[in-house]
Amino acid sequence: MNRRAMSNNASRRPIFALALTFALAACGSGVNAPAQPDLSTAPLAGARIGGDFALTDSAGKTVRWADFKGKWRVVYFGYTYCPDACPMDMTVLSQGLQKFAEKNPALAAKIQPIFITIDPERDDKARVGEFGAAFKPAVIGLTGSRADIDAAAKVFAVYHAKGEGVPGGYLMDHSRGANLFDPDGKPISILPIDRGLNDGPAAVAAELQQWVR
Repeated sequence: MNRRAMSNNASRRPIFALALTFALAACGSGVNAPAQPDLSTAPLAGARIGGDFALTDSAGKTVRWADFKGKWRVVYFGYTYCPDACPMDMTVLSQGLQKFAEKNPALAAKIQPIFITIDPERDDKARVGEFGAAFKPAVIGLTGSRADIDAAAKVFAVYHAKGEGVPGGYLMDHSRGANLFDPDGKPISILPIDRGLNDGPAAVAAELQQWVR
C-alpha cells in the first residue's frame, strides 16, 4: 500500500470538501444577484401620493383602492381618445411588464396595472374596458363621474384639464406618469415609460426588478 499516496489524498479531502461547499453555495438561488435596496430608500418613499377612491370598472362594479391590497400596483391616468402619448405610454408599460415577467413570472403575477381615465364624459365603462383589455397583461380600466375622477386625480397628484378642440372632439391636458405602489398602497417609484419603445421596456423592467419583491 502506498502510504504517501494515502497521506496526500487524506490531506486534500478537507480542501476539496471546502471547495465543493463554496461551489454549491455559489450555485444557490440568488447568491450572486445584487441585493434589492430597502423600500424606505425608494424614490417616492414617504410621498403623499395615492389613496382611496370609488370608481367604476368595465363591469359596472365599484372599485376602491383598498380592493388591491396585497398587490403591487402601477397607476396611470390618461384617456382613450388620446392620439399619441397615452397609447404610447401604455404600450411601453405593457412591454416592460412582459419583459419583467420573462425572468420573474411569480413576481410579475403580483403586479396589477391600472388605467384611470381623466375624460369620463367620453370614456364610459365599456370604453375603458376595451382599452385595458388591448394590453398584456390586461389592464384594469376605471372611470366614474366627473366628481369621482377629479377626486381620484387630486389624491394621486395628477393634473388634468380640458384642452383645445380638434375636428370631431377635443384633447385633454394631463400630467404623464406610471407610478408604482407597494402591496400596502404606498408610493415607491415612477416607471420610466417616457423613454419610448427602444429603451423604455427594458428600463421599466429594470425599475421593477429593483423594487418588486
